[in-house]
Amino acid sequence: MTTTTAPVRTGVRNAAVARVVALVAIVAGALLVIAGGVTWGMVSAKLADENITVAEDAFAFGGQQVTNPWTAYAQADIIAHHALDSTGGKTYAELDREDPLREVAMNGSFLRASLFTSVVAFGIAALVMGLGVLFALLGWAVLVLDRRTAAVAAAPAGREPQLA
Repeated sequence: MTTTTAPVRTGVRNAAVARVVALVAIVAGALLVIAGGVTWGMVSAKLADENITVAEDAFAFGGQQVTNPWTAYAQADIIAHHALDSTGGKTYAELDREDPLREVAMNGSFLRASLFTSVVAFGIAALVMGLGVLFALLGWAVLVLDRRTAAVAAAPAGREPQLA
């Protein structure tokens, strides 16, 4: 004795799983976009609180407040130039231990590292937001495909289903 209820139940179960996975992906995507945006805003606000202004002789953004990855990178770059100018083109490791310019090189290096850390934080925030958008789009695509699959399965034999 053969019945057709098992495939229908499996199909219903698969459709339910697809909908749950799609909704989880959409919610996770929204949370990732929000988390990335909050992180970006927080890093930007903390940089603004430091009142750092890009040096006028920087390659770009001279005179602007450091509040985003581009201004942070520009300021880090000009700090490197200023430190190397002050030390005669030598880095911290190249200077003698007793050289008083070693402290200038060290401070420049620390400042650059701090600014580069903010650049990395902005990059991670952007990555998280991008992944959130990707998750949400994939969840939406699964929902659309699930609806189309259900429409095809529900269509009477020989009739074309209405796919909106």
